[in-house]
Amino acid sequence: MVPVTKKDLRTLVSQTTIETYEEMTPQLVQLIDMTRKDERLSDAQKWDEISLHMLGYVKSCTNEIIIEVLAEILGLDDEE
Repeated sequence: MVPVTKKDLRTLVSQTTIETYEEMTPQLVQLIDMTRKDERLSDAQKWDEISLHMLGYVKSCTNEIIIEVLAEILGLDDEE
């Protein structure tokens, strides 16, 4: 769908955002779980690591959303 109005663009971005966050959430949950179970880290270090995981997750999701929306608009395909 190539958006022709701001409303269409918002819809495309919103749908892509939901799909991307849902797709990438299991990876974040796994990283957080591994960090919580790491006995080598203090509680403060665990929270620091989890914060870094969250920041990386948001950044990765944002990049993927931008790429997917632009690819849709420009009609780009995945390399195969």
